[in-house]
Amino acid sequence: MDAYAHAAEIVRTNDRDRYLADLFAPEPARRHLFALHAFNSEVARVRDAVSEPGLGEIRLQFWRDAIRSGGAGHPVGQALAETIAAFDLPLDAFDNLIEARRFDLYDDPMPSLNDLEGYAGDTSSGLIQLGAIILAGGRDPGTAEIAGHAGVAYALAGLIRALPLHAARGQSYLPADLLTEHAVEPETLLAGETSPALLAVLAELRSVARRHVETVRGLIGAIDPAILPAFLPVALVGPQLDRMDGASFDPFAVGGDLSQLRRQWILWRAARRRTI
Repeated sequence: MDAYAHAAEIVRTNDRDRYLADLFAPEPARRHLFALHAFNSEVARVRDAVSEPGLGEIRLQFWRDAIRSGGAGHPVGQALAETIAAFDLPLDAFDNLIEARRFDLYDDPMPSLNDLEGYAGDTSSGLIQLGAIILAGGRDPGTAEIAGHAGVAYALAGLIRALPLHAARGQSYLPADLLTEHAVEPETLLAGETSPALLAVLAELRSVARRHVETVRGLIGAIDPAILPAFLPVALVGPQLDRMDGASFDPFAVGGDLSQLRRQWILWRAARRRTI
């Protein structure tokens, strides 16, 4: 298995939504999107792969070095380094993404909604913008603004869905300022206790995510259709938020997300309609 095939398998296994979205990209660019998203999968899973934060710091440093050294002998690193060179991708975007992922290694609280949106911007938005550059053949696609909104919307929906996983390991991405405003004790959150106050916090986060989605929908018609695959996963956010708005929504329930078949249909419809 060559480096790009290895990257594709990682994305197919660990990031199914982006894998399916990448399949809508032209074949010459597809493998480079797989390399980018396999890298993201690797750094996103660092906490789960190590026994203590110090080891996670070492792994993140490995990726900082790998993007500058031809991959450091790692197949994903090799494919990513070639992709960076082929499209002249900005290294600072990778540095920002890796630095933001240091937050994942620890159990520190997310200080504020502004900090959460910054985290989402460096991770999710940055990734979308890099994908757009690849699909634009290395040119500036003029999508920095829409990528910013798209990434925050996608990240917020994902973090709400991941609440049971994060709480089980003693971690919270919910902004401390919102928890304080609604009088939610962090201890009850980490214990998996649902309350009207917690539901109010999550409703506020969904409202923020919806505003970002609406901005994306207002801007998406102006982008080059060739760049759309970078944004396709955002088409899932609206239906996910709608599901969470239901009266029976349990934020700590596992397995209550959209079915895989529906997710595939939503992505196909968005690609066909060239909208989100």
